Amino acid sequence: MFQPGLSEVIVGKNARSTYTGLTLGNTIWLGSQRWQVVGTFDAGGSAFDSEVWGDPHLLNAAYPPRPETLSQSVTVHLASPAALQQLKDALTTDKRLNVDVTREIDYYSKQSTSMTRLITVLGGFVAGIMAIGAVFGALNTMYSAVAERGREIATMRALGFNSSNVILSFLFEALLISFVGGVLGCLAVLPLNGLTTSTINFQTFSNLAFAFKITFDLLLMGVFFALVMGVLGGMPPAIRAARRPVATALREL
Repeated sequence: MFQPGLSEVIVGKNARSTYTGLTLGNTIWLGSQRWQVVGTFDAGGSAFDSEVWGDPHLLNAAYPPRPETLSQSVTVHLASPAALQQLKDALTTDKRLNVDVTREIDYYSKQSTSMTRLITVLGGFVAGIMAIGAVFGALNTMYSAVAERGREIATMRALGFNSSNVILSFLFEALLISFVGGVLGCLAVLPLNGLTTSTINFQTFSNLAFAFKITFDLLLMGVFFALVMGVLGGMPPAIRAARRPVATALREL
């Protein structure tokens, strides 16, 4: 731990891996002072892992004309969740302070609004492009299957199978192919679970590291998405196969 009154800092594990020079025993420049890295810490994947900690009085002095009593944020460890309201009442009624009291999870949720929107828009765009490609891939595969199975389709229709049976048979095949593709996609993404990366917070311009979390619900959504793409790509060829006249199909064999 850093010693109060000394130009010493400790660094989070994600900050150490993101920036060069934050190795144990090294000295770095922060503001107008040189600081020695005397320790590292692991905050269990929280936002603290992206931070560098030191004596707040010395840090303020290193960035003149920043007032010594100014703090952008203060994190408080409460005795219980119910103590938040007591803390909020005590601080907001103090006329000497100008503060906004909120839970940590709500604070970071508000700070990451712009980044969340950007990731959602880009992710949705990429997913849409890939979905279109998947639909065309399914269309190509199933149309080829229909073209190669004219004899089987004609035979089924001649034996008394109706159009619904033909549609269901090709639709089940498309669903099976898309299910296998969805499962393979889920298996391919599993190594990313727990992978840590970092990004800039455009609202505070601070670096924030986060870990990818692949949950069971996300995997189910991925498989369901693949099945929907299989239905969209398999339905038109299945309908085309069912609408082929039996006599015409038999004459083409």
